Amino acid sequence: MSDPWQAPVSGETTPPKDGAFAPPGAVPPVQPDAYGPPPGYGPPPGPAGYYPGPGGPPPAWTPPPKPGLIPLRPLNFGTLLWAPFQVLRRNPRATFGSALLIQSVLTLVTVVVVGLVTAWSLGRIDSAPAADVDAVTAGAVLTIILSVLVPLALQLIGSALLQGVIVVEVARATLGQKLRLPALWRAAGKRLWVLVLWTVILVGVLIVSVGVLAGLVAVLVILGDAFVVLGVIVGIFGGLGLLALGLWLSTKTSLVPSLIVLERLGIRAAVVRSWRLTRGYFWRTLGIQLLVAAIVGLVSQIVTTPLSLVFSYAVGLVDPNAAFEAYLPSIILYVLTLFIALVFGAVAAVVQSATTALIYIDLRMRTEGLDLELQRFVESAQAGGSVAEPYLVAPAGRTTA
Repeated sequence: MSDPWQAPVSGETTPPKDGAFAPPGAVPPVQPDAYGPPPGYGPPPGPAGYYPGPGGPPPAWTPPPKPGLIPLRPLNFGTLLWAPFQVLRRNPRATFGSALLIQSVLTLVTVVVVGLVTAWSLGRIDSAPAADVDAVTAGAVLTIILSVLVPLALQLIGSALLQGVIVVEVARATLGQKLRLPALWRAAGKRLWVLVLWTVILVGVLIVSVGVLAGLVAVLVILGDAFVVLGVIVGIFGGLGLLALGLWLSTKTSLVPSLIVLERLGIRAAVVRSWRLTRGYFWRTLGIQLLVAAIVGLVSQIVTTPLSLVFSYAVGLVDPNAAFEAYLPSIILYVLTLFIALVFGAVAAVVQSATTALIYIDLRMRTEGLDLELQRFVESAQAGGSVAEPYLVAPAGRTTA
């Protein structure tokens, strides 16, 4: 019996085997006109660009949109490292101008207030009777200390305002928007006092922590004998432990200014949310912040250190005997050095604030899909539509207060 799987179809004959003669009346097998490639090889038939598969050609990969400062996707390390410096380049009048203006005002107030109060207090000591010198000296020292509180309070307000300004600038620059300095100040001013309160809390925690450690070491040293060695040990390891604790807490709460400004949260809610956003990204957040700070500090030292040496040498050269006639060149050199320090201080303040704002945006894109909300906002704005503020959209789809 022949193999049923090889049986010829009715009306057809099987081709003869090699070397066999075809029987009479057999239909010869049809041979192809030309031997081409087997099916599946070569370009598909049809015009260029034609794709015979179902649904048309597969969609080509396109990079994420970049309407402004950064591409709207989770950011890589290089982007997070250099984008803060691009903030200065993209809108220098609003960012660098704000930082330089704030720091210049603070420096001027410090020099005027503390300088005048100090000069007046020292003058009182010099003119006081011999019997009242101690009392006048104590009052003068207290007056000088109290005068320092004025620029310190202004420093807290200025630092909070600058943080808010840079956070708003980074958020708007990500969407391709560019605001002028008055608009940035108005937007940051709406959340200024919450930022100031947060800054006061940070400074207060730092002062209390350092004060407790210093007080403990002082008590141990006063006790004398073996307690002196214990005090030194407590001071060294306590200082290192305090440094580690400070880095940990500051990293976990580094997103609080961005949350206060962009999501309009209170301090407690902002701290809780910052803690959650940095969960699993602690070392990445800390590393980027430290590396950016190291770059800014290194560049600043490279420029300011030679200038300080030149300043010291020039003062000794033009005023070897501390003569009154040489005060003017010394003052000019001092003002020049102070101005350069202000410039680099302004750059450092902008870059550090921009770094934390960019980390906030990156973490939300990684954990909450903020990049999709930003893309939707940009597309709607380009089409003339209206979409809710993307930074206020929470992960569950509800909007924050």
